[in-house]
Amino acid sequence: MFVDSHAHLDGRQFDSDRDSVINRAREVGVKTIVAIGNGDGPPTLDAGIQLAGKFPFMYATIGIHPHEARLASDHAFAEMEQLARNSKVIAWGEIGLDYYYDHSPRDMQKQVFVRQMELAAAAKLPIVIHCRPSDKSENAWDECLQLIEEQWAPKGIGGILHCFTGTWPHAKRALDFGFMISFAGNVTFPKAQQIRDAAAEVPLDRMLIETDCPYLAPIPYRGKRNEPAYVKETARQLGELRGLSMEEIGEQTGRNFYNFFKISETDETKVPAL
Repeated sequence: MFVDSHAHLDGRQFDSDRDSVINRAREVGVKTIVAIGNGDGPPTLDAGIQLAGKFPFMYATIGIHPHEARLASDHAFAEMEQLARNSKVIAWGEIGLDYYYDHSPRDMQKQVFVRQMELAAAAKLPIVIHCRPSDKSENAWDECLQLIEEQWAPKGIGGILHCFTGTWPHAKRALDFGFMISFAGNVTFPKAQQIRDAAAEVPLDRMLIETDCPYLAPIPYRGKRNEPAYVKETARQLGELRGLSMEEIGEQTGRNFYNFFKISETDETKVPAL
C-alpha cells in the first residue's frame, strides 16, 4: 500500500494519458492519491476537486500557490470558501512562500499566505506548505515557519510540509507545531544529503510520501515526467535510510496519512480499474 499525498495530475502534461497514469499507480499498489488543487491559479481553483470527483480513491485540496499570489482577489478567496465545503477537500494548499523564483512579490506572498491560513482555520482544514528559499539562503524557511508559529500553530489543526527540502531543525520546528513531513522523489538525488539527513530523524509516525508529479521524478526516472506509480521509489529510499523495506515504509506512511486526516482506511483495492 502506498499513498501519494501530493500529485498535480490536472496538469496538461497528463492530458494525453491521464487514465493510463492512474491505472499504473493502482497496479503497483497506490491506494490513495491527493489531487492538489492550485491549478494554474485563479480561476482554476477547483482543478483538484474536478479530478478527485471522478475517482473514489482520490481526495483534493484547494489553495493559491505563492507563485500566483499576485492573482489573488476577494473573488478568489470567496470562491475557495465555497469550494472548501466540498466533501472531497481534505486540506488547504499548497500555500506558503517561494523566494527562489519570486513570481509574486514577497510582501504579497506573505499577505496571501496569512489570508489563506485564516480561511483554512475557519474551514477547519489542515494546510499544505510550499516553502522554497533563495539560493544558499534560509530566508523563506525563517519567515514561513515564523508565520506558521504566529498565525497557525495556536489553532491546533496542523498541516504538512510538502516536498521537504529543509534541514532537520526546520522539520523539528514544524513537528512541534503538529505538522507531518512529506518527502518526494528528490530525496533520491545524489546532492540531496540534507534531505536524507532530515528523513533519518523524522519520527516514522510523522512521515508521508508523495511524488509532486509531474515534477521531481526519482532515480531511476530522473529527467522524465513523474507520476504516482513512482512514489514507491521514494519509499524505497526512505526504507534504506531507516532499515525498513519499501513496503513497510508504504504501509507506515499510508497509516500516517489516514490517521492524520481521520479517513477510514477502506478496502479501496476493490474499486475497479478505469
